[in-house]
Amino acid sequence: MTGKTVRAARAGATRESILAAAEQLFAEHGVFAVSNRQVSEAAGQGNNTAVGYHFGTKADLVRAIVRKHAEQTELNRTRMVAGLGDSPGVRDWVACLTRPNAEHLAVLGNPTWFARFGAQVMTDPTLRGIMVEEALGAPSLHQVLAGLNRCLPDLPAEVRAERDDMARQLMVHMFAERERALAEGTPTPRSTWLDAAAGLADAIVGLYLAPVTRRP
Repeated sequence: MTGKTVRAARAGATRESILAAAEQLFAEHGVFAVSNRQVSEAAGQGNNTAVGYHFGTKADLVRAIVRKHAEQTELNRTRMVAGLGDSPGVRDWVACLTRPNAEHLAVLGNPTWFARFGAQVMTDPTLRGIMVEEALGAPSLHQVLAGLNRCLPDLPAEVRAERDDMARQLMVHMFAERERALAEGTPTPRSTWLDAAAGLADAIVGLYLAPVTRRP
C-alpha cells in the first residue's frame, strides 16, 4: 500500500469510529446535549477537532449518520416494491414503509442505536428536516406514497395529512422503544423486528382505514 492509500484508510476508519460514537451518544442523550469533544473522546480520537475536520457542522454529522443507514433501507424497500403483486392494497404499501427499516435493524444485531437516534432527531425542530429531506430523496419511497395515495382516494386531504403524521410518529417512536427495550434486556411485545414491523403495519392500516367523523 502506498502512503496515500494508508492515509485514506486511516481517515476512513476514523470517520466510521466518529459516526458510530456519535450515533450512540446522540441516541442516548440527544444531539445538542453532546459536544464534539465527547464524540471525539468516545471515538478514541485525541484531537478534539476531529469531528469538525471530518464532518463539518453537527448538522453535517447528523446527515452523515442518516445516510449511513439510508442506503440499505432503500435497497430493502426497492426489493419489496418490486415484489408487489398486480393490485397491491393499503396493507401492502404500508408494509413497504415499516418492514425495510426493521430488516435493517435486525441485521445490525443488538444493541442498535439508529432508531433512537432517529427519534431524537425527529423531535428536534432544527434537525428533523434533515431526516425528512433524506427520506424523500429515496425513489422507492415516492413509489410507496403514490401507491398508498391510489388506495385512499376518498380520504379528505386534511384527514390524510393528520393520519400521515400519526403514522410517522408510530413508525419513529415504536421502533425506538423496541430498540431501547432490547438494549436494556426488557420484554418486548413482539419477538422479532419483522414481527414488530408487521404489528406496526396492521396498526397503521387501521389508522388509514378508520372512519372519518364529519362535523355537523
